[in-house]
Amino acid sequence: MAKCDYCGSTILFGGKRQGDLRFCNATCAGRGSLLLISRQVPENIVNEAVLRVHQGLCPKCGGTGPVDVHVHHRVWSALVLTSWKSAPQISCRSCGVKSQMGDSVFSLVLGWWGFPWGLMVTPVQIGRNVFGMLRGPDPLKPSAKLEKAIRMNIAAQAITQQKAQNAAAAGSAPE
Repeated sequence: MAKCDYCGSTILFGGKRQGDLRFCNATCAGRGSLLLISRQVPENIVNEAVLRVHQGLCPKCGGTGPVDVHVHHRVWSALVLTSWKSAPQISCRSCGVKSQMGDSVFSLVLGWWGFPWGLMVTPVQIGRNVFGMLRGPDPLKPSAKLEKAIRMNIAAQAITQQKAQNAAAAGSAPE
């Protein structure tokens, strides 16, 4: 099965293509240009930024690291409607486990009410949270998910800076 080049989720049917890239939906496809720009960021800049974040303070609680990407999973259901999501969070292990625990409780209470998906997806999402709580990222080295997040952030900052420079240049152009 194919994986989304932006978010990494599994693509069961369809998806969107942009050249050699494949995306799960239009939102991820819209972010595809950011992915292409992120691949152009020099490795030394990315590595320095990744180490700075990994060894820095947690952006959620301000506590000491190591900081990495922790993914928490949630599901809620109402009769025939079921919605589930997975959300990455850059934080220390303690904050990551708290989010995973919170989403596990949320899913346990509100996830199983839908038929048939709520009954099937709820144990999967809770299991994913439990697995994440028991086995998080390696604290000794930054994960590939953290590197990707930092790389994408650097690319987004570059695009924002370029837009600001273009706007400034257009505003100062003689008429």
